[in-house]
Amino acid sequence: MNSTPREGLAYEVFVSEAPAQPGALPNGEPRSFSPIASTLIFGEENAVLSDPGFNPSAARDLGDWVAGKRRRLTDIYITHGHGDHWFAAQLLADRFGARIVASAGVIRQMHASVAARPFLWDKMYDDIPPSAVTAVTVPDNRFALEGHELRIVDVGHGDSDDSSVLHVPDLGLVVAGDVIYNGAHQYVGDALGPDGLAPWRAAIDNVEALAPRTIVSGHLNRLGDDDAGRQIAATRRYLDEAEAALKTETTALGYFNHMIELHPDYAGQLILWAGAGAQYGVREHPAANRAQIVASAWL
Repeated sequence: MNSTPREGLAYEVFVSEAPAQPGALPNGEPRSFSPIASTLIFGEENAVLSDPGFNPSAARDLGDWVAGKRRRLTDIYITHGHGDHWFAAQLLADRFGARIVASAGVIRQMHASVAARPFLWDKMYDDIPPSAVTAVTVPDNRFALEGHELRIVDVGHGDSDDSSVLHVPDLGLVVAGDVIYNGAHQYVGDALGPDGLAPWRAAIDNVEALAPRTIVSGHLNRLGDDDAGRQIAATRRYLDEAEAALKTETTALGYFNHMIELHPDYAGQLILWAGAGAQYGVREHPAANRAQIVASAWL
């Protein structure tokens, strides 16, 4: 996924594969996390990177790739608070002397992810680096790259609360994090409120209102292109299918199998299974602690 340079600005995408966890999914497939996309937006001399992931070895490979572009990395932007998109940010910030930026809502959710590490993330992986939240806000959620404006846009609830996207008007680009997915199963484990998936649909509307030509999704299949309209339509369609399946399937396994039948080539079956566990766990144990149900669904 590479752009044609426009007005001295371009972008490229690096896709990281997370290591598999022990054990297998119900269908026998490895417990592998969904591929994570990091976007480098660059001018003649400087660059901005998004969502550098959480795994140290992947962050090292990403850093080597960034270094090979021979630009000065000024900022690292975080789309949302889920730790898989930013736990390794400080490693890259230290390596390149870059600033970490995010919206106020995302910073709030980053703190929540740090609090969840002992009973979630550190039980899934044993090599996550220290993850103090050092991100800062920028005035009016805007900053610049060689005179080109980059806009942090709060869009609401994607697959997590307080999601944001990065709008680069001069490229017609939106770096969408987990509001838009591209050939990967969508995580519905945080859509547990009375409104269900409606807030996510509203967030998609907010992205579409930016009129992007291209979108980089946070989780993607390497074979997919970055056409904005196609990804927006596919993300909406998946939510429709998920909502219908949640109404008709009586078990997490039934939902899991149904969505794989619809999308056998989609990446991120672990994300699909974890979301199913959260949804049906809350349904079957309405009086139990929701945070514990969501965490146990990943393990």
